[in-house]
Amino acid sequence: MHSRLVAVTFEADDPVRATRFWAALLGREVVEDVAGALLPGEDGQLGLRFVPGRAGRPGANRMHLHLTSVDLDDQERTVATALELGGRHLDVGQRPEDRHVVLADPAGYEFCVIEPGNAYLAGCGPLGELAGEGNREVGLFWSRALGWPLVWDQDQETAIQSPAGGTKIAWGGPPVPPKTEPNRQRLELVAAAVGRQAAADELISLGATQVGIGKDGSVVLADPDGNEFSIAGARVGQSATSTVRPRTARD
Repeated sequence: MHSRLVAVTFEADDPVRATRFWAALLGREVVEDVAGALLPGEDGQLGLRFVPGRAGRPGANRMHLHLTSVDLDDQERTVATALELGGRHLDVGQRPEDRHVVLADPAGYEFCVIEPGNAYLAGCGPLGELAGEGNREVGLFWSRALGWPLVWDQDQETAIQSPAGGTKIAWGGPPVPPKTEPNRQRLELVAAAVGRQAAADELISLGATQVGIGKDGSVVLADPDGNEFSIAGARVGQSATSTVRPRTARD
């Protein structure tokens, strides 16, 4: 395939604060590029980017992150650090017996700190999963688009993972909430070895729809469920980096 996944982009009313939160929580460096501040992942970990825009709406966001835990102490440290950095507890209807902890980041996006011993996320790394709303067709589309195999395909739920391992991306299957406005979260791709429009045309042949051109010149498309994503020319890693490294949950 001629596209590579770089990050999931989140809109935020204060993207600087959100970037600092996640840089500290995950112990990542902040890389400045032409699209803004990126928290690149290593060893198959998904990159994160926060850009100016609308705040997240807990309970209505179409994607959320799952962080893994080595043991109970690690889970407790991750939660405590997130709260110290500006996160908060969030009630989305979880049951008292559930062992995962649901939090919201300063930008209003929910995320879960998963309990240790979760076999499904074993070996995925600290950022274990990006879980989203989507039909099975969307999981199949992204498997083809990225060249990532399906690692889960049951009861209309799907998940994909890079052949090299790392963060999984999953879709929960129907019913999918109706989409009434552009998403606040979207996947960010770069074209590899070909121009961005050629890469976009390849994705269109797989089932995507072209929406327009972004302010940064990226091609904006939508997947079969109408979720926007972008594809740009190669650009990441070409500029200087700065590091934001307060105490992290993994230290």
